Amino acid sequence: MLSRRSLRKAGRTTNNLHLGPRFGLIEHMGDTLITVLAKELARAPAGPLRVAFSGGPDSSALLHALSRLPEARARGLRALHVDHGLHDASAEWSARCLQSCASWLVPLDLLRVKVPSSGRTGLEAAARAARYAALTARLPVGGLLVLAHHREDQAETVLLKLLRGAGPEGLGGMRFLRPIRGGWLWRPLLDHPRAALRTYLDTHTIAAIEDPANDDSRHARSHLRQSVWPLLMRHWPEAAQTLGLVARMQQVLADDLQARAERELHELLDDQDGTLDCAGWLGLPLVLRAPVLAQWLHRRGLEALGHSQREALQRALQRARRDQIPELRRGETVVRAWRGRLYAERWHPPAGQSWKVVWTGAPINLPGGGLLALNSTEQRLMTHLNVRATIAGERLRPFGHAHSRTLGDLFQKAQVPPWRRADCPIIEAMDGTVLALGDIVLTQAGQSLFSSLGVRLAWHPCGLRTLRGSPGARGRHVDD
Repeated sequence: MLSRRSLRKAGRTTNNLHLGPRFGLIEHMGDTLITVLAKELARAPAGPLRVAFSGGPDSSALLHALSRLPEARARGLRALHVDHGLHDASAEWSARCLQSCASWLVPLDLLRVKVPSSGRTGLEAAARAARYAALTARLPVGGLLVLAHHREDQAETVLLKLLRGAGPEGLGGMRFLRPIRGGWLWRPLLDHPRAALRTYLDTHTIAAIEDPANDDSRHARSHLRQSVWPLLMRHWPEAAQTLGLVARMQQVLADDLQARAERELHELLDDQDGTLDCAGWLGLPLVLRAPVLAQWLHRRGLEALGHSQREALQRALQRARRDQIPELRRGETVVRAWRGRLYAERWHPPAGQSWKVVWTGAPINLPGGGLLALNSTEQRLMTHLNVRATIAGERLRPFGHAHSRTLGDLFQKAQVPPWRRADCPIIEAMDGTVLALGDIVLTQAGQSLFSSLGVRLAWHPCGLRTLRGSPGARGRHVDD
């Protein structure tokens, strides 16, 4: 954090900075937007600047104002424009953005994305996801992706989150600064009113693009902006400032809850298999269940459950009999309970019972979503093996055992959850001699082969990332 003296110095030096004859002198303190950005830039983390530039009014004001700050140019100021290809005029908009950036002497990268036309999230959400993926992919390490969201955008976000039943994190709205893919997402104008940006455009005679989608009342935000917000402002003219204050207070509360949730998650999590203590999670205060569950799922690269799904999961867990396996799926995320633990995995369709592939030791994706590999990805087998699905009623004799066992018995002894058992592969020699059941059990032939090769098997079920292999090629021991 910069000292007050440093900030005062930064404020003074930006009043009369010079960019050369093309631009002339930067405006004095009367140009509020440039002054605000100069002060915010002095407080921001160091790193190159990449401005998300749609060509619309807000991003045009932001980019133009930054272009007039030498300290912004010194950070490698660059614009990023995403062409979604969803509007007939998108090519024309891209050309106008290129023209504007050329006029302001700001380099621009044109990013074209393909937005899926179908999906459960809807076209608007899909376009937003594609846009952010493209923008963050072009962000240098330690860079700042600069967005033009302002005070009214924040107020709209808080209202929409409130209507959707969000908790403190959602009601905190957009963050002024947050980490993203090795860099930062920075919104320097979040406390700045929309009217100031429009005034800046008028002052500098900047023609911005007006996207007709912003006036489409079928979109929730557009409807709120056109129909609801004017009524609110008529009765509560300070609504935007008030909702901004609410957002800041909720962010403080959300940060405190997240810190508490991290501590609780540490107590409930099994680091070996990534499962969560079911009774412990249900016993948490209601306000902590959501952030603990969300953190757990995010750590596993999965989508968090919404409020209704989380409530359904809690009811299913509380009502389930001891022999039942409660399950809840949202999109590609599946949460199940078994033997007092919660398991979270990415959903995959059933593998079937007739698949077989030849294996040379390179990591191989299995039909059920798992992975079979050796303990080192650089190792390879000196021979070809078959990897196939298990067969109903199949038996094998573990190394060192006098009698054969059913696969069901071996799975139970190894505590493999029931839904993963059909995806566990059989590894066999080319002549059909069974060598192993995943990395759970080796036969006599398997022990001899893998020991002679100096390798271990590693079966990673869907969603399970930890290596369970132990020295000697087996991840689990099955007792007599």
